[in-house]
Amino acid sequence: MLKQERSPFDNSKDEGNRLLGNTLVQALSAKGYSAQYVATREEALEKVLTLVPEGASVGIPGSVTIREIGALESLKQRGNTVFHHWDPSLTPEDKPERLRNENDADVFLTSTNALTQDGMFVNIDGVGNRVSAMAWGAGRLIFVVGINKVVRDLPSAIQRVRDKATPPNVIRLNIETPCSKTGHCMNCNVPERVCRALLILERATMGRDIHVIIVGESLGY
Repeated sequence: MLKQERSPFDNSKDEGNRLLGNTLVQALSAKGYSAQYVATREEALEKVLTLVPEGASVGIPGSVTIREIGALESLKQRGNTVFHHWDPSLTPEDKPERLRNENDADVFLTSTNALTQDGMFVNIDGVGNRVSAMAWGAGRLIFVVGINKVVRDLPSAIQRVRDKATPPNVIRLNIETPCSKTGHCMNCNVPERVCRALLILERATMGRDIHVIIVGESLGY
């Protein structure tokens, strides 16, 4: 297979991502997070594996990013117990317990819907399992954040969640919401609505061990 040649513009894009990533690391560090920047998803996976102790249980919610970097398979191969409610073998009756297992795990490994340039995480949930673990989970919290999730400010972050993250997610899950037809938020009031719980982390919550890996690639929704 022929290797795809890099565009002459790629180097400047990479440098822009690196500069933005380092700016975010500084902002997040000032807010109580342990933050670092990596250029690629492969490097992100390496960092995740160093932050998750061998033998630790790991909760992985409905995150496309975490699956795109290959963390679920790598952690299982290493022998970590991984809890995730996307497991196709789960019955509807088993799913609530699996959600609790995710939140009670030694490590909660997730991404975010949006991250502002000054270091605020914004997430919207339908069930609330993910945002509850982000705010007050049992163990270590690790965010893996693609550079595409970064926005200027809080209003932009909320708009990104509603207009950029939610429509492709409901399409993927075959959920019949208005945004699955229009491709953008309609602020609907239907039983299937998935935008129900909004969490804004202005700073690292007290007493938490929270790590953030900023990745210079587009990952997730």
